[in-house]
Amino acid sequence: MSRKISAVAFDLDGTLINSAKGLTEAIDLMLKTLEYPVAGFEKVSVWIGNGAINLVESALKDAGGESALSQFDEAYDLFNRFYADVLKKGSELYPGVRVTLTTLKEQGYRLAMITNKPSRFLPQLLKDLSLTSLFDLVLGADDVAARKPHPAPIYQTLGAFGLYREELLFVGDSRNDIESAKEAGVATVGLTYGYNFGRLISEENPTYVIDHFEELLSILEIQS
Repeated sequence: MSRKISAVAFDLDGTLINSAKGLTEAIDLMLKTLEYPVAGFEKVSVWIGNGAINLVESALKDAGGESALSQFDEAYDLFNRFYADVLKKGSELYPGVRVTLTTLKEQGYRLAMITNKPSRFLPQLLKDLSLTSLFDLVLGADDVAARKPHPAPIYQTLGAFGLYREELLFVGDSRNDIESAKEAGVATVGLTYGYNFGRLISEENPTYVIDHFEELLSILEIQS
């Protein structure tokens, strides 16, 4: 007997929020402080998705080659400081996100967020975006044994909610999201508007592909 989906988990950057503007500003300020050329939006948007450590490493290597990684500790501290300053103005919800999440919550679905973003940024960001009350579980990069694309965050969510894998749906915009959920045996929704390292999300073969966030309700057969 097939089990009905009772919970939905979401990625954050490129799925719920457009954060590329703020991440680009923080990375470029970091590079300028270290006297490197700025990276710019197009490069940074391709690097998003593997977490802040990899983002900073990518920026350093692009600007100064492998030798620039010797400055990682200073660069990472600078990035965290600058990103904290631009977090609110550099992050905005994608169209349809708030109403869709609210509808899911009203319909009784449990909602989780699974992101590779450092956990320290999440409470204030969710508060600024008025999303805190919508999520039953929030897992940042520092809350899990291994980050996406490892399946550990999906398993942790299943355990926290007491669910079978067939009862959870995972929604994301990148191969890290799709791989993580697939490895855990969870159905996936891939969003076409996210970052996915410059690749089409359809190339990752998610269970479903949607262009607009509200289409998630149709997959779950919910009328808003």
